[in-house]
Amino acid sequence: MRPTPGPGPGPRAPQAVLAAVLAAVLVLASALLSGCARPAGSVAPGAGPGEAAAQSARSAKGQTHTAQPYRHWGLTAPLPAPPSPPARRLRLPGGTPLPVVHRVPTRDKVVFLTYDDGAEKDPRFVDMVRELRLPVSMFLTDSVVGPGYGHFARLRSVGASLQNHTLDHAALRGLPYGGQRAEICGQQNKLRARFGIRPRLFRPPYGTYDSTTLRAAADCGITAVVLWRAAMEGDGGLTYAHGPGRLRAGDIVSVPSGEPAGLTLKERTTRLLREVQGRGLTVGRLEDYI
Repeated sequence: MRPTPGPGPGPRAPQAVLAAVLAAVLVLASALLSGCARPAGSVAPGAGPGEAAAQSARSAKGQTHTAQPYRHWGLTAPLPAPPSPPARRLRLPGGTPLPVVHRVPTRDKVVFLTYDDGAEKDPRFVDMVRELRLPVSMFLTDSVVGPGYGHFARLRSVGASLQNHTLDHAALRGLPYGGQRAEICGQQNKLRARFGIRPRLFRPPYGTYDSTTLRAAADCGITAVVLWRAAMEGDGGLTYAHGPGRLRAGDIVSVPSGEPAGLTLKERTTRLLREVQGRGLTVGRLEDYI
């Protein structure tokens, strides 16, 4: 007599095998995801002490540069954010036909950084302006900038403003109206063609001008002539045109092109920012005020 078969796996056996395989796959996937999800800078399991130290140092360096960019640029503290700009630009004294400004009449604890000519095209300065969010004003001379307008396009893209400093850096005082107008309007046209802008501010080369300069500038669409109260020398020192020998609120600072063997633009700017901070001031955007 044939024995009666006992209960076997029957048709359920393939399902049980499939379930076991799926469970194994899920366990493996979980392990892989756990490894991929380690925080940046953490050390892989089994890494030796040397690799652990190297990963830690790389992580700390990256975090410091990102979270504290002021240290990267030689400052010991971040620049305070400037106050909200005035609702309307300030009414300036004078103004026949244009106001001439050495400093801005404001109680805001700000100074204004202006750079002349456009001879220096250090890419590190672009990075500095971007990382520190410096609202600088660049007064450009076409013959000095030459083929380097791309550098100033990059500066403009990170927040710098571009203003007029003539076509050829000619001393304007005493020149006839036609010559002065050609220098000022010519650079207005250059900047408009390259950047689509029409600057409102003008700085005459060497800070010299006459009534003809003011008339020509007004006819070219300029609304203010910008001089300075403080100027930075090639060695990083500050000189003052008048008033107290220290920075104060509202000062316009001129940073002319430096000597090839002197401090770089980045180095001079760092020294200037340290002085600004030492006086309890920060940097404002000149175009917000005038």
